[in-house]
This record gives sequence, C-alpha cells and structure tokens, in this order.
Amino acid sequence: MKVERPWGWYDVINEGSSHKVKCIEVKPGLSLSLQRHMHRSEHWVVVEGTALVEVEGKKEFVNVNEGSYVPICAMHRLSNPGKIPLKIIEVQCGSYLEENDIERFDDDFGRV
Repeated sequence: MKVERPWGWYDVINEGSSHKVKCIEVKPGLSLSLQRHMHRSEHWVVVEGTALVEVEGKKEFVNVNEGSYVPICAMHRLSNPGKIPLKIIEVQCGSYLEENDIERFDDDFGRV
C-alpha cells in the first residue's frame, strides 16, 4: 500500500520484528528532510535514477546498482537531483521501526 508524501511515496514491501523493507520513489528535484533516527540504521540501494545522499554532512551521488549506509543517529538526507523519478530500496534495521522515530532538522515542506 503506497503512502503518499510531499516528496513522492513509499511502500512497505516486507517487515519483521527487527527489519523493514521499503520501496521509495522521490520526485525529480525534491528531497526528504534532513533527519536522524535514534533506533534504526538504513541501507539504501538505487534501482532507478540517481540519488544525492548526505550522511553526517558528506554528500555523494549514488547511481543505479550502488548503495549507501546510514548508521543509527546519523544526520542524513536523500535527494533526487535528476529529471526522472528516483527509486530506491530501503532496508531499515533496528529495535524500533515506526515512522515517529524521525527527528527532523530541515524540511522543504515545513514538517516538524
């Protein structure tokens, strides 16, 4: 079931007690908030488009069939600098995997 967000959408495709797998699509030119999670890490693999990934202030482009790792408590942001939708597979691992484990620091859509 797709969950719409101002930057695109995500769909949970698998979950267990200590992991959750999402398919995430980010619209061209948009970004998720600069954020961190206190209870989970995230692994991102790009399957369509090119991502601009920021982790702890370090930015890098991640292309199809490449990945990036976000440790627990790391400040991070996912952006789509391209002209086509960005699609990634995200694997969350941790003790608490709910959406309210997001601490936002900067958000293009005014969310807190």
